[in-house]
Amino acid sequence: MRSVGIKALNSRLSEYVRLAASGETVLVTDRDRVVAEIGPPRETRSPVLADAVLAEAVRRGWLTPPALPARGPPPRGTPVARVSEILGELDEDRSER
Repeated sequence: MRSVGIKALNSRLSEYVRLAASGETVLVTDRDRVVAEIGPPRETRSPVLADAVLAEAVRRGWLTPPALPARGPPPRGTPVARVSEILGELDEDRSER
């Protein structure tokens, strides 16, 4: 385990990231007080960023995974109104003001 001050970390960040990628934990200090840790990803962490972000969102309760597995693309919605109708109604509303 190594420790590094914020100023030194800023100037040699890639070196410390490589150390973390190789399995070492680096303690980041600010005025001799540990403020952060840089370490290797947990074994349960997906190597793909999008998967890791989604997994974190599910863990925090921001997203709920589907109850059933997907069976193809989602069904296409049927249009409620034509765009020209919507724009016409919008023009009417604006003219009344």
